[in-house]
Amino acid sequence: MSKLEDKILIIDDDIAIAESLRFALRKDYDLYFATNISEALKIYQENEISAIVLDLKLGNENGMDLYHKLREINPDVVVIIITAFGTIESSVEAIKSGIFQYLTKPIDLDDLRFSLSRAVEMDKLHRRVKHAEDDKLRNLENHGIIAYSSKMKTIMQTVNKIKDIDSIILITGESGTGKSLIASVIHRIGHRKEHPFYSINCAAIPQNLLESELFGYKRGAFTGANADKKGFFQLADKGTLFLDEIGDLDLNLQGKLLQVIQEKKVTPLGAEVSEDVDVRIITATNKDLKKLIEEGKFREDLYYRLNVINILIPSLRERKEDIPYLAKYFIDKYSLLLDKPIHRVNEDFFEAILGMELRGNIRELENIIERAIALNESDELRAIDIGGITKNKDKPYGIKGELIPVFIGENLDEIEKKVIIATLKKMDNNQARAAEILGITDRTIRNKLKKYNL
Repeated sequence: MSKLEDKILIIDDDIAIAESLRFALRKDYDLYFATNISEALKIYQENEISAIVLDLKLGNENGMDLYHKLREINPDVVVIIITAFGTIESSVEAIKSGIFQYLTKPIDLDDLRFSLSRAVEMDKLHRRVKHAEDDKLRNLENHGIIAYSSKMKTIMQTVNKIKDIDSIILITGESGTGKSLIASVIHRIGHRKEHPFYSINCAAIPQNLLESELFGYKRGAFTGANADKKGFFQLADKGTLFLDEIGDLDLNLQGKLLQVIQEKKVTPLGAEVSEDVDVRIITATNKDLKKLIEEGKFREDLYYRLNVINILIPSLRERKEDIPYLAKYFIDKYSLLLDKPIHRVNEDFFEAILGMELRGNIRELENIIERAIALNESDELRAIDIGGITKNKDKPYGIKGELIPVFIGENLDEIEKKVIIATLKKMDNNQARAAEILGITDRTIRNKLKKYNL
């Protein structure tokens, strides 16, 4: 790649300095120029800038303020600060904030060229790392994980980090958020993937049977034990054992589980000798284990053994960006499974889905879509196919008539600003949906946001 393909943004309100830098660097880089914060942000958002040369003082504006805005857009932005008012304090502050390089005026062009070459290489490294992470996320999608929201991307990055580590994992979150799927994916992409994965729901098996299911038993251990039977710990040897609904395990079994974790040995019912087991343990619960500890229903020592690595799965209400992608995934899945091809999905179908509370999370969403396709008599999905969901003109999807304070004599612009802010907040800052609810165009809401400096 030639250097001219590397884009450098120079931000300085001194036209003479900007022109001198243009002359010095024009043969090496594709150059962009700005004199203030708003110009710089516009250029940065519209172009793939490799590195930025930023004056610390831009007229009445502060270059560090711009830097922090750029970091919100891209945490990996590479910035070289230049200033005629350099102090030790300002340079230390800049470096602490993540500034790549700090140069004082008058600029030594050789120093600047060297710093820019290093800055461009750093940007390329950041892009390679991000591309690798995106590839990993796409690979996880092949396992059924949909992660477009920032919260889910963070969780998937954690999954990739721990997949080959044998520490015990506790997955928490509401029912239907996909805890068991995360557990199985950790096994399927980790170093134990060639060995067994067993999942057991601690709430689904009667407690008097669960002990023998977990630890196994010897012939004659109890009435009906006519032969030796391995428990899930022995069956999962060298692999992974997923204990779902761990909060429902009774106190007696909690003590035995703690002993297995500490000793890495299992004693089957009726046996006198323990057996070594090499099992990775993943547990999950939708309950508040700390509250159960306070109530005397869960052992504190076991909690700390299980909670080595905690993964908290957000509810769908906290990751609404993922809902359209999840819906598309389930539409494709059930149109194939039910042999009912869906060729078109009306926009109001997605609007209806986004307007629902979905307290059952992904499980509820999947059930809604399966039912909609099963009962659908055409190749198009519409809001009416969800059943019982209609759009109320007075209370659009997701809006439940919440009130905001408006006072007699209040400035109309202030009232409009309040309504826009409240609607955007309710729509998770989705401008298109907020505009539709307010009865205005996308362009109008953008103009309003600019007008009110939002």
